[in-house]
Amino acid sequence: MLTSSFIFLPGVGHTTERRWWDDGLLDWHMFLNQTSVSGLSASRKDWYDGELRTARQLADNSHFQSFATRLPRREHWRLYEVCRSRTVYLDIETTGAPPEQGDVTVVGLHRNGTTVSLVKEENLTIDRLQAELDACDMLVTFFGSVFDVPYLHAIFPRLRFPSLHFDLCFGARRLALRGGLKHIERELGIDRHSSIRNLDGFDAVRLWFGWRHGDVRARETLLNYNRADTENLVTLADRLYEDMALRFGPSSLSSSLQPAYVR
Repeated sequence: MLTSSFIFLPGVGHTTERRWWDDGLLDWHMFLNQTSVSGLSASRKDWYDGELRTARQLADNSHFQSFATRLPRREHWRLYEVCRSRTVYLDIETTGAPPEQGDVTVVGLHRNGTTVSLVKEENLTIDRLQAELDACDMLVTFFGSVFDVPYLHAIFPRLRFPSLHFDLCFGARRLALRGGLKHIERELGIDRHSSIRNLDGFDAVRLWFGWRHGDVRARETLLNYNRADTENLVTLADRLYEDMALRFGPSSLSSSLQPAYVR
């Protein structure tokens, strides 16, 4: 989807981009091979050609974070396929209070088939968390731009996140999928183990305090719950990307996504 995107060109919006797709200009290569484009002066065509060559060089060299400021934030999803091998899927649990009075209890991070659980007073440090984030080009969350990222910033003010962020909550809304993560999972047939299927964020708070008061089994349940939250983001991101590319991309666009992580 990245190389079919033209909306980062100055003065080009969704309407123009769609018109070019309908005219057969499906990607940067096709645009560059055209000597002229209807509605563009020769000088503007040359200007856009230069911008696209720069974009192609950035993409060829995997400098994907350079597109974070070129594309509107709501269009960062377009880079998901090319960034997927360097994407971190993140979900946090908290004590249930705002960050001024509360704290992060668990940070789940999944990338390249491996899930890491960073736990308060065990292995959750800013250095460890930063190392995980620095290894990636894209962040995937559910409602994380509103909750997870601001909360983590409040607890760890120096924490830096990847510039590219695919927030699945808002991607889902563009596809008319409403509700929280668990509701959308059910809508799409994404399942969880029966032991955690009916748990929610309030249960995560209860499990944390139960664990702190000596309930060893609560720790295992909490970590399993957070792991499911985190790992299911992979399946959901893959599904949403495919559906968004079909709905908002050129009609002939195909995807080469590998199968999602399966436990």
